[in-house]
Amino acid sequence: MSNPLLQSNTLPPFSQIKAEHAQPMIEQFLSNNRKKIEELLQQDSFNWDNLIAPIEAIDDQLSQAWSPVSHLNSVMNSDELRDAYNACLPLLSEYGTEIGQNQSLQQAYQQIKDSDQFAQLNQAQQTTIEHALRDFRLAGVALTDDKKQRYGEIKKRLSELTSKFGENVMDATQAWTKQVKDEKALSGLPESALGLLKQQAEAKELDGYLITLEFPSFFPILTYCDNRKLREEVYKANVSKASEIGTYDEKEANAFDNSDIMNEILQLRHELAQLLDFKNYAELSVATKMAESPEQVIDFLNDLAAKSVSQAKAEFAELKEFAIKEFHVNELQPWDVSYYAEKFRQQRYAISQEEIRPYLPIDKTLAGMFEVVERLYGIEIKEETEFDSYHDDLRFFSIYKNGSKIAQFYLDLYARAKKRGGAWMDECRVRRTTEQGIQLPVAYLVCNFTPAVGDNPALLTHDELTTLFHEFGHGLHHMLTQIDASAVSGINGVAWDAVELPSQFMENWCYEPEALDFISGHHETSEPLPKELLDKLLAAKNFQSAMMMVRQLEFALFDFLMHYNYDPAADHGSYIQDTLNRVREKVAVVPLIAENRFQHSFSHIFAGGYAAGYYSYKWAEVLSADAFSKFEEDGIFNQSTGQKFLTEILEKGGSDEAGVLFKNFRGRDPEVDALLRHSGIKA
Repeated sequence: MSNPLLQSNTLPPFSQIKAEHAQPMIEQFLSNNRKKIEELLQQDSFNWDNLIAPIEAIDDQLSQAWSPVSHLNSVMNSDELRDAYNACLPLLSEYGTEIGQNQSLQQAYQQIKDSDQFAQLNQAQQTTIEHALRDFRLAGVALTDDKKQRYGEIKKRLSELTSKFGENVMDATQAWTKQVKDEKALSGLPESALGLLKQQAEAKELDGYLITLEFPSFFPILTYCDNRKLREEVYKANVSKASEIGTYDEKEANAFDNSDIMNEILQLRHELAQLLDFKNYAELSVATKMAESPEQVIDFLNDLAAKSVSQAKAEFAELKEFAIKEFHVNELQPWDVSYYAEKFRQQRYAISQEEIRPYLPIDKTLAGMFEVVERLYGIEIKEETEFDSYHDDLRFFSIYKNGSKIAQFYLDLYARAKKRGGAWMDECRVRRTTEQGIQLPVAYLVCNFTPAVGDNPALLTHDELTTLFHEFGHGLHHMLTQIDASAVSGINGVAWDAVELPSQFMENWCYEPEALDFISGHHETSEPLPKELLDKLLAAKNFQSAMMMVRQLEFALFDFLMHYNYDPAADHGSYIQDTLNRVREKVAVVPLIAENRFQHSFSHIFAGGYAAGYYSYKWAEVLSADAFSKFEEDGIFNQSTGQKFLTEILEKGGSDEAGVLFKNFRGRDPEVDALLRHSGIKA
């Protein structure tokens, strides 16, 4: 059987990939890798060229073969692909554990570290070796054989559980729909939202309108729909999905329940941490991050809460007063908050996301975003038309600098069935040195925006615009790197609590008049966002920002404290909910309902890389706000400042400590003041 995934160093042959290719391909690569490592370890002495470079090469081949399978599982999910993907996870987990616990390999790395040649290696190579030695320790290389075996069992089981958690969220999202035949029941909805709901109904050959739990579908209901009963129904369906009380079309209530999965994930993470002599999983998590201790993280979050909660309470009280006075609402329920907040925003600033949408057609915003980075970093971005694709929505671009191609990326922008929700950047291929020269980095950029409706092009809200810039910031970190050692190239090796710096940093240009002048352009007239609308947008930027701040702090504190305080002897039936309740008592200002099961679809921490690390968003926001304040001082398109950010942050990847790189750019340690100022929080 010809397997297209066995050709490495080419762009993914998406149209040729079949689910049945995955497992044989992975098994073949893993077998080859094991043999190669065994051969390498037969040598008498070790150096970068005879050990680390060959290992980097075989790891890269494996990554390039697995990457398109993993990507397709997220964006074009099917039963066959899901089964194939899940069959490979334990194989990859076992291999990762085996390599991490290979004492001969660890000793070979240590020999290089202790040799005279180590001082001759460049910064990226030295960091690669130091990180590898740290990771050997964190993989349990020094454990006794029985503990090593248990470590491997835990890692394998965790990979299965986290994958199942994500599948349950995706399936629960797909399994609930609401058909509305009478347009009057949707009064208040803007034309763009009505058009989308109509398109969704037509796609299923249904009359009227179809609401789903995809963000572009349900969010306008909660924000604009006058029908309070419908808002309540949609809100409850969304916050209870993937839980024991979720409601689905033609499925039992608990068909996609993540309750037991979450408990087992927590229990196994705690056991894993203790195997490695950490008190808890939070301590293990922080071992690879910028933060120096769990206590420093907790103090950081509590300090932000102390500076934000009173303002958040005042903002909510103001919203309540508005709803009572203007709309005679007796009690503000959670399904009322977005609706009346939007009314309040419109009254105060006379602006809504829908007014801005016509000025943000996708091609104009993309061209504008590319113009921003061209001015900052001297790069040029061109769209490619000839490439192997998996869906009509997929687009492909190349990045050039001084006439030479330096990177490429795939762009998959719109929500659709069988596609994981949210937005993310992932690696397709990493920059590194090969025998043929420099291998150029390739990224996947994925969003879930509202697609084109009717004859109009896809039109973004301002929130979607910032999401686009955010993910492109991650992409630039991966693609503009000048580091050739793959373990610390691009986003690799970057401390997780600093990895959001380039992404959050990029969002700032979405609020700058000078940038919006060419990022925006009405889809019918090409007229940029009028000054009147721009002024309103800027005035409304920090509307209810303290409420937004405490919501993020709720997520971050819940995640961290849940891992930090975990007690294996505690009552697991209520521990997660109890932790969340305690955090909410401290920081939440929006009313809660008993049916809220937010945690059951909190994929960032139960299916992604943010376990005991969700605080990273706020930690990195301090860095990004402070970094952008340098541009505020020098000019937002100041070329020398842009070049310095490029050379000190984006190009360096994970080759040096994040704190060192930040200080090299900013000239000092980060300060929290810029974040509070940008967020409109008067501490």
